[in-house]
Amino acid sequence: MRRALDIGFCLLAAPILVLLGALIAICVFVDSPGPVLYRSQRVGRGRRGFAMLKFRTMRDGVAGPTLSCFGDERFTPFGRLLARSRLDELPQVLNVLRGDMALVGPRPELAEFVDAYPEAYAVILRALPGLTGPAQLRFSGEGRILAATDDRVALYTETIMPEKLGIDIDYVTNADLRRDLQLLCWTLVLPARLIADAYAAWRVQHAIVRPAAAAVMLVMASLAVTLMFSLDAVGSL
Repeated sequence: MRRALDIGFCLLAAPILVLLGALIAICVFVDSPGPVLYRSQRVGRGRRGFAMLKFRTMRDGVAGPTLSCFGDERFTPFGRLLARSRLDELPQVLNVLRGDMALVGPRPELAEFVDAYPEAYAVILRALPGLTGPAQLRFSGEGRILAATDDRVALYTETIMPEKLGIDIDYVTNADLRRDLQLLCWTLVLPARLIADAYAAWRVQHAIVRPAAAAVMLVMASLAVTLMFSLDAVGSL
């Protein structure tokens, strides 16, 4: 049932997602040299590895810490906006269609972080990882937290991950379709809110931000309305 809903929503929203994805891809291409997409190796259900897709947000070929943070110097100008709005995650719709991910679920992690908590991930990896999930929404400002330390990996592993793992275990053991639709609605609203927060810092440097932000807000609002109707339909079953 969940898989059918994932595919159905992706196909229903495909015209909007394709237009938004094409707009972002053009901006990434113009913003800096390098590939439009970035592939990050993550651990999926049953500990099966897969390449999670993202729009590239950093300068091509630049090395640095495993985790990015707010103000990371590796970000390109447009990539900084993408990362802050979480719209760099949009290509993961393809991961959903391929069966690597679900629309909602625990966020897939790097192998080094999975290995640090084997008992927790023995439960979490029973489910497909999600494009969005309760832990991701709870820590939407994670980049600012990581920016406050020189050792991002230690802070993430020892402080942030335990709370995320608790949220993800609760999600896996108490999964509910109506809750999934609510999380999707909140996820569609999130980019508009984050873009609004970043807009003041961006508008002076880039004239493209105003129309791009307005277009993104309109698209996300349209998708949120679609999901709200779906939520009402599920609630009436």
